[in-house]
Amino acid sequence: MRIGAVIVVIWLVLGVIAAYERGYFSDSEDASCAEAGTVIVTTVAGPLNWMGVNPKITCDVPEPSK
Repeated sequence: MRIGAVIVVIWLVLGVIAAYERGYFSDSEDASCAEAGTVIVTTVAGPLNWMGVNPKITCDVPEPSK
């Protein structure tokens, strides 16, 4: 059980490194659900990011009705 937890932690750390390399943690733009989603799926994808996986999320927030 412990080895599985160690593998998951390493996987997620590699995902965070990949998100950092892509500049997703820069403070240059306003935060949006698309940016947050992209950071999350990049982190979850882990080392697959270096194998060509480039996950992106798009969010369209509806405007409130008048």
